[in-house]
Amino acid sequence: MARIAGVDLPRNKRADIALTYIYGIGRTTALAILDSVGVDWTKKTDALSNDEVNSIRNELEKTYKVEGDLRREVRANIKRLMDIGCYRGLRHRRSLPARGQRTGTNARTRKGPRRAVMGKKKK
Repeated sequence: MARIAGVDLPRNKRADIALTYIYGIGRTTALAILDSVGVDWTKKTDALSNDEVNSIRNELEKTYKVEGDLRREVRANIKRLMDIGCYRGLRHRRSLPARGQRTGTNARTRKGPRRAVMGKKKK
């Protein structure tokens, strides 16, 4: 099993799909990495040699920010927005959508489950 950037790549998947299991690597980036290293993207992860895995690992470390570093940077960016008090930062602070979506209905993923509003008292 190939281990790149602290992530165990799944067995028996194509190399381009397996690389997308790494946070910060999508299909386009995965294809670009494999192309620059010279590995065939249709090759399965089981069939990758140690040299190929090492060259992919070196390319990732040299060129891209992935996994922990990228997560830390994204978290710092959101914290900066919240600290300066801009609109997007306030939306993050209140756990509401930050990109202009409506919130009268929908936005349940961001707002969480519905909370019941206290009804009328029965006599």
